[in-house]
Amino acid sequence: MADIIYTKTDEAPALATLSLLPIIESYTAAAGISVETRDISLAGRIIAAFPENLSDDQKTNDDLAYLGNLCLEPTANIIKLPNISASIPQLKAALTELKAKGYNLPDFPDDPKTDEEKTLRARFAKLLGSAVNPVLREGNSDRRAPKAVKNYAKKNPHRMGTWSANSKTRVATMTSGDFYGSEKSITVESPIATKIEFVDANGTVTVLKEKLNLQAGEILDSSVMNIESLKKFTAEQIEQTKTDGALFSVHMKATMMKVSDPIMFGAVVEVFYKEVFDTYGELFNSLGVTVTNGLGDVYAKIAGHVQENEIKAAIEAVYANRPELAMVNSDKGITNLHVPSDVIIDASMPAMIREGGKMWNREGKAQEAVALIPDRCYSRIYAAAIDFCKKNGAFDPTKMGSVANVGLMAQQAEEYGSHDKTFRMTTAGTVRVVAESGVTLLEQTVNSGDIYRSCQAKDPAIRDWVKLAVNRARASKTPAIFWLDDKRAHDRQVIAKVNTYLKDHDTAGLDIRIMNPIDACTFSMERIIKGEDTISVTGNVLRDYLTDLFPILEVGTSAKMLSIVPLMNGGGLFETGAGGSAPKHVQQLVEENYLRWDSLGEFLALVPSLEYCAEQSGNKAVQILADTLDDATSRLLENDKGPSRAVGGIDNRGSHFYLALYWAQALAAQTDDLTLAEKFAPLAAELTTKEDLIVKEMIAVQGSKVDLGGYYFPDTAKASAAMRPSATFNSALNLLK
Repeated sequence: MADIIYTKTDEAPALATLSLLPIIESYTAAAGISVETRDISLAGRIIAAFPENLSDDQKTNDDLAYLGNLCLEPTANIIKLPNISASIPQLKAALTELKAKGYNLPDFPDDPKTDEEKTLRARFAKLLGSAVNPVLREGNSDRRAPKAVKNYAKKNPHRMGTWSANSKTRVATMTSGDFYGSEKSITVESPIATKIEFVDANGTVTVLKEKLNLQAGEILDSSVMNIESLKKFTAEQIEQTKTDGALFSVHMKATMMKVSDPIMFGAVVEVFYKEVFDTYGELFNSLGVTVTNGLGDVYAKIAGHVQENEIKAAIEAVYANRPELAMVNSDKGITNLHVPSDVIIDASMPAMIREGGKMWNREGKAQEAVALIPDRCYSRIYAAAIDFCKKNGAFDPTKMGSVANVGLMAQQAEEYGSHDKTFRMTTAGTVRVVAESGVTLLEQTVNSGDIYRSCQAKDPAIRDWVKLAVNRARASKTPAIFWLDDKRAHDRQVIAKVNTYLKDHDTAGLDIRIMNPIDACTFSMERIIKGEDTISVTGNVLRDYLTDLFPILEVGTSAKMLSIVPLMNGGGLFETGAGGSAPKHVQQLVEENYLRWDSLGEFLALVPSLEYCAEQSGNKAVQILADTLDDATSRLLENDKGPSRAVGGIDNRGSHFYLALYWAQALAAQTDDLTLAEKFAPLAAELTTKEDLIVKEMIAVQGSKVDLGGYYFPDTAKASAAMRPSATFNSALNLLK
């Protein structure tokens, strides 16, 4: 096994890897460190999932399963790049591309009826949503903005929109009928085998999940989203938004919450375009329109139909009686309701707040917007942030403090709406969690169309989370706030454990508190504007949301966060930032041969990965690699050698060259290992001498279209050639061989 595993993922991060990884491999090999890649891309996962359909030369290993097992080993050292959390439209697009390349894969069954189709749908379900992260995250997360990144942001502040105290922007969230209001939660005292079953009005029992084994001390929840309540609430908010004169937008996470959120998204689409669905509902059913895939699926399914223009006209007519919709792409007419994976809450809400509470309208102009976030579990943190900005104005990146995060995510903690314990109910009745003894542990009343979900949080994961929070509070000497709501059933169970496990640690002199998320958000923002730092200690979903919210406000992006996951059995998973803007970057590369994606997250993650290698092996040369890489990254930021904003400057590939230049110079200049210095001296001299030529070669290719040979499954040779356009630079790296 290699010393470091580097993951192959999707979109812009995967393309950037084709440029960066040859540098990493060359530099680490000089210190005796080996690096290998493992494919966890959406296309790679699809191929691995259906070996019986493929020829021997097409079959691949299941690298995700391999890495999942590796995460249980104390030797694990994995650098994990952002990957697609696939929505159904993305999965279908990837399937189409793979089939066009000769992969004999099955079609995705939209409406499975036979047992074979249901089995196939279940196999595909394992590829949807947050399929990767729960497998790899066998530890809790420690995310923060590195000092070099923070200092750069203060010296080079990103643009912030202006806020008005009278802004029409607000968060619309339900007051009843949501997951928050219905949630029930228990902690089991001893190991217990359970199952989830549905009982209809006639007393007929259907098992929804046959085996649900709980560990001692494990928390188990159940909750329901009432769809009729959601639709009534949506209709009310549409009318209110029109009265307000604001844009209407909906913000969910239909990728991570792959079962629940697409259903809610579809319900909003049906309400907004009610007249269209009332008139053409039967036709849509016959055409296979899937409303959970958004309005875009309507356009796709009616294409070429005799009534296509009539339906398009009916859709346009709806807008006369509705508030204007926020747009994803004003130029192409892509609305907020077109595709569920186009508007991901953890990226879209921080961007709105950064822009002064504004989103884009049809004319491509910024306008105040109402953000529909139905469930109260987390919607109110965004409301608190908006209220704070209305009162205090926009944040000043030159003076802001930081909010780091310690996140509970180990052992699939709090996988809400994602996995095999979330169901859409087809008839009314009762869903209950029943112990092997026949005792009912949790019970919920449901109606047809409702969403039922259960989730778990294991005791060892919570213990580890509390320990990590205490350690971070002590190391950083900043307050650590547990964002937990004592009015929410699940959080009450967690609060009891936190209060118990804090007693296992020496917390003298530390400021550790439990606050409800609204107060915690306000408290953190009050400290931010004074330049003070705070640690947010949160559950899994809030971890996901806050590690975008605060970084996007502080440093302009979440891709520049240092994200370390100390695995519970030892070893480390080093994550490299977010990938929400990756699709747009790929589109720009294809059109202009310019990749704006910033690989800073990879640079940052590689440092602790190398440090871990050095610690495990006792190889001092590897520690020198880590130290000099840290220096090179700081110098890259100081000299503003990240990707520029437009064609004609250095892009992602150019920033990789400058990292290589500064890293080689630092290695050649260090005196702790003269043998290592001698190895890098020729490369440092070559890159220094030919800097202008290399940059010229990289910029010269910009402005023309690029054929990558695919989007989800690009041709490796074509993509590599595009990502390594400087023959001079490529040749120089051979000096290390």
